[in-house]
Amino acid sequence: MHIGLTYDLKSVYMSRGLDEEAAAEFDREDTVAAVEAALSGLGHRTERIGNLFELIGRLSAGHRWDLVFNIAEGLYGIGREAQVPALLDAFCIPYTFSDPLVLCLTLHKAMTKRIVRDAGIPTPDFAVVEKPEDVQAVSFAPPFFVKPVAEGTGKGISAASLVQSAGGLDPVVQRLLSAYPQGLLVEQYLPGREFTVGILGTGAEARALGVMEVYLENRAEPGAYGYENKKDYENRVRYRLLPLETDAAAAGAGALSLKAWRVLGCRDGGRIDVRCDAAGRPQFIEVNPLAGIHPVDSDLPILCSLAGISYQRLIEGILASAAKRIENINP
Repeated sequence: MHIGLTYDLKSVYMSRGLDEEAAAEFDREDTVAAVEAALSGLGHRTERIGNLFELIGRLSAGHRWDLVFNIAEGLYGIGREAQVPALLDAFCIPYTFSDPLVLCLTLHKAMTKRIVRDAGIPTPDFAVVEKPEDVQAVSFAPPFFVKPVAEGTGKGISAASLVQSAGGLDPVVQRLLSAYPQGLLVEQYLPGREFTVGILGTGAEARALGVMEVYLENRAEPGAYGYENKKDYENRVRYRLLPLETDAAAAGAGALSLKAWRVLGCRDGGRIDVRCDAAGRPQFIEVNPLAGIHPVDSDLPILCSLAGISYQRLIEGILASAAKRIENINP
């Protein structure tokens, strides 16, 4: 196949003035190179396209591809992850990963939790805070966990996100709202184990690749797998692939995640984050249908490596799932 690659390069946006945290979700050059090498190794012809605006230019010039391998995150708005897929849909060009509806929905953590909760999947109590006075509407008891409602890569999450008392919520909310005016998600904090579950495939064919426990070392910021811990994961975080046959919580997390993946309509590959309550029961935290795919540093490839799945096999599985949609495109 002739496969185009769409992506947002971190170096480009940092050269335009974004700081490292603001550009955290964008990809490094070596991520693009790794995807390209894996696709070439599978016998496909690749073409680098770039971001949304570069895609617009290529499409306007008449360029077309059999399929686009899309990892573009977008820059502005709640629909930023959906912009490239929506444009490709308009030109009847198939692409990897989820469609615009799913990407808009799942970027908003509270909207996602409403759908998941309606499907009977356990998730902690939550409230959306868009202005400081909204704190008064938080009706459940502390401790709370506070994070931006529409960010990834742990942005806006730190040890300060864990709030132990109702009186401590106001200053945390005011500080985070000043940095993330999009709004905040206030959740009831779950003190138990934390897992991330890798998913490959679409619909009934989706399967869990494994359940990986995320364990924060003593030198990590406590209570949160946030931005600083993720950035320095080699020194602060330990990952462990869990045996589902003997670990009931991990098995529950895997089953919960697969159900959520299908309920939300996610496609091809990604991750779901799960955390246990005080009784050890797994609950849905959030989904990443456009998961980081750096071959060494991203959680999904780390999980695959622990499970004995090579990076090329992961890319092959994602591509095989997406390629099934080619025959359904009707120009």
